[in-house]
Amino acid sequence: MSSILQPSNEDEPSKEERLKAYLTQKAEDGEMYFKSKFIADEVGLSPKEIGALMVKISDTATDLEVEKWSYTSATTWRVETA
Repeated sequence: MSSILQPSNEDEPSKEERLKAYLTQKAEDGEMYFKSKFIADEVGLSPKEIGALMVKISDTATDLEVEKWSYTSATTWRVETA
């Protein structure tokens, strides 16, 4: 039985790091509002992954202020640099 192992690239940023870098860049000029489904392609993550990571980032990030802003059809997030 053979298995194909794919080498892990330790230089590649994690999903959380990619999302945090994206948010930091977009919030440089002031606060930003977004829905996960509208940035998913730009970040390379699913809206569900973004939603889960946003909760984590809101608890751990010291350089970003993250707030759930609206709960209509999909959560709107407000992000600004701290």
